[in-house]
Amino acid sequence: MNIAFYGSSLLSSYWNGAATYYRGILKALAERGHCITFYEPDAFDRQQHRDIEPPEWARVVVYPATPEGLAGVLAEAGEADVVVKANGVGVYDRELLEGVIARAAPHALKIFWDVDAAATLDEMRGDEAHPVRRALPHLDMVFTYGGGPPVVEAYRGFGARDCVPIYNALDPATHHPVAPDPRFASDLAFLANRLPDREARVEEFFLKPAASLPERRFLIGGNGWADKPMPGNVTAIGHVGTGAHNAFNGSPLAVLNVARDSMAEVGFSPATRVFEAAGAAACLITDAWEGIELFLAPDEEVLLARDGQDVAEHLASLTPDRAGAIGRAALERVQREHTYDLRGAIVDRELRRLAAGVREVAA
Repeated sequence: MNIAFYGSSLLSSYWNGAATYYRGILKALAERGHCITFYEPDAFDRQQHRDIEPPEWARVVVYPATPEGLAGVLAEAGEADVVVKANGVGVYDRELLEGVIARAAPHALKIFWDVDAAATLDEMRGDEAHPVRRALPHLDMVFTYGGGPPVVEAYRGFGARDCVPIYNALDPATHHPVAPDPRFASDLAFLANRLPDREARVEEFFLKPAASLPERRFLIGGNGWADKPMPGNVTAIGHVGTGAHNAFNGSPLAVLNVARDSMAEVGFSPATRVFEAAGAAACLITDAWEGIELFLAPDEEVLLARDGQDVAEHLASLTPDRAGAIGRAALERVQREHTYDLRGAIVDRELRRLAAGVREVAA
């Protein structure tokens, strides 16, 4: 099928944590014979901070973030068999969603792909005119970045015909063990952009343990942290491109994952960095959220923390041997059960099922 995908960016992870998710899923679909065109706006300096050039498995259209640029890419929606609007593009989100629905060919599947489902659902509960809520009757499917049964039930309650979570995963060709890099040597490293609905949890799970363990070294990567007050044993290094993620994850004694507020509340929402860290055989410490055991086994493949004190206690008792054993076990688990090839098979199956239903109706 010809798939037209309107998202934030495939080429850049700059202020765009979904980049590796898009790459993994869409590459897997291309390997199953689908033709991918990804439409991304030239916005937020992402094109000046590209991690990759356009891959051979996708056509990438970078359009000006202007009304004229928007009109140009929407005009191509009618040529696709599947049109996908992902949330969080950052510019013209409403217009893109309404436009792809209006311009899609009669036979085309219309998909909304929610990479922040818990937050979207909260917005929809408070706004009957929310663009996603108004679009649901016209959509064939909602795919989500995660969220499990609570998100599926909520979307169906709002009138979605169907909702299927497509979780983050590992692309073994991209994320894998590498030699340690002295730039990232530390006892605990954390990588995430600074966002309002994550900051309080970062203070609890990262900065509080750092303050309580002044003799240990802490490293924080990502945009927005430069002016954040931090203990003296914390080093902020700014944006870390995806090409350095393996070394970032594989060099510290342990790496930390901290969910955003909404994702922690709903659960069943492993971030991309969970699988990227596991793919690099890192010892991962994550804030506890419902459903983690579906992805990694606590105490064997991942360490869980209820608060900053738990993080500090894990670090205080963690030896290099145990950290290595946890990282190797996590790597084996994700290579076996959580690859983008497996996730792509789910999307491929759903698209073919939906397309068969459209053909039956047409006949």
